Amino acid sequence: MVRTCCVIGCNVRSYDRHGNKLGLSFYAFPTWKQFQGAHVSDVTKRRRRAWIAAVRRADIKFCSISRYHLVCSRHFHSRKPAYEMDQTNPDWVPTLHMGRRTQREQKKALVGGKQQPHPPPQSLILKVDLTEVTTEEQPEMDTTEEQTEDQRPTIDCERCVQSRAEINRLLEENRKLKSLLDKTELNENFLQGDTEKVKYYTGLTCFAIFMSVLDNVKAFLPASKKLSHFQMLLLTLMRLRLDLPVQHLSYLFNVSHKTLSSVFADTINVLYARLGILVHWPERHCLQATMPPQFMETFGNRVAIIVDCFEIRTERPSNLKARAQTYSHYKGTHTMKYLIWITPQGAISFISKGWGGRASDKHITEQCGILNKLLPGDVVLADRGFDIRDAVGMMCAEVKMPAFTRGFCQLDAKDIENTRAIAHLRIHVERVIGSLRNKFKMLHTTMPIRSLLPCEGEDVTFLDKIVRVCCILVNMCPSVVVKPDTHETCSC
Repeated sequence: MVRTCCVIGCNVRSYDRHGNKLGLSFYAFPTWKQFQGAHVSDVTKRRRRAWIAAVRRADIKFCSISRYHLVCSRHFHSRKPAYEMDQTNPDWVPTLHMGRRTQREQKKALVGGKQQPHPPPQSLILKVDLTEVTTEEQPEMDTTEEQTEDQRPTIDCERCVQSRAEINRLLEENRKLKSLLDKTELNENFLQGDTEKVKYYTGLTCFAIFMSVLDNVKAFLPASKKLSHFQMLLLTLMRLRLDLPVQHLSYLFNVSHKTLSSVFADTINVLYARLGILVHWPERHCLQATMPPQFMETFGNRVAIIVDCFEIRTERPSNLKARAQTYSHYKGTHTMKYLIWITPQGAISFISKGWGGRASDKHITEQCGILNKLLPGDVVLADRGFDIRDAVGMMCAEVKMPAFTRGFCQLDAKDIENTRAIAHLRIHVERVIGSLRNKFKMLHTTMPIRSLLPCEGEDVTFLDKIVRVCCILVNMCPSVVVKPDTHETCSC
């Protein structure tokens, strides 16, 4: 049976005019294997279309290809088609000697009202490594047509080399731009692997702690079209840590001023509700099991708490009564005062609600209800301003504070020694307050009046929530009193 190649300009037969076999093989168009899986179906479908595009015959359609339409072996580098799944092989589709129509055929097609099919797509040409094309003995054909066909691989080869070089350059440029974008975009890649950056922007010690916080709160954070849960937590900690203006943060995260303010408030509410348990009063056996040596030497294992107050500046209220209640003679401005209690290990165990700057330390301590947690025999270390001996004595506990020199010219030797010992241990609460305010610079700024208003349906203000969240985050960091390598653990 005489077989004929269907490639335009080829028309090679399996036998010459004298009936001699030419030694060529003929291959049918690949079939579309639809029922062997999605991947096989996609590859075989694309290969069938690629063969049709390479042959460029208007009468060959995807859905109807005659079994007599064959492609001879001279159009393949290896003299046969490649395996159908080997898409990078040059012989995945016929590419050699895919001749053009003669002028006579083109004129005939135009007269017949038929348009010349489109050339094969550029992507098809790029898949073929034409630099490996070798000269082979071909059957006798028209000399002029053979010269035209021999010139095309060289031209295509040069174009492919140029195209590949341009594609490689663009891919390398794209890789560098993606790397730069990952370093500047405020997402997981912005902090991951850089502990110093985590400390600077969030105040936390490492990326693992940040992700642990995120895992605990992300299910309760509101959904946002422009910000991920990671970015919500990040912008909240950045504002607490660096006291960045809302407008500046809105530019960094590419959101509106209103959206960022709303996200900040929502995230603070979630952190306050989900992580508030981290500021808690420890059991006595936990305190005794982890008592630092310097406390043991002076008071044994009796010290339960160290108490002090700190103040945060606020705007001047327009209401006269509120103005009088918030004015602090100690600071000389309007403030909100917070009572803070820490354990001997340096952990914050209690933070009160905000009180006007005019309130005394004694009044806040007696009214906040924390004294009910004291047990008989407990020792409370306080400053001279905390005149709470009677209130603490009602709980069968004891207050230790520096001695007064009022009415005396000089303290005796015993009082001096006791005062030095108490002051040496009580200073730790001031170190914790300093760490709290220095780590989260938002506590240094002047708070707006709207943050002093009670939250809807709650008896705490938004400033109270901010202060408590800052205390929670400080408790996640290493203690300023006990070094991590000497810190003992307790089962509770």
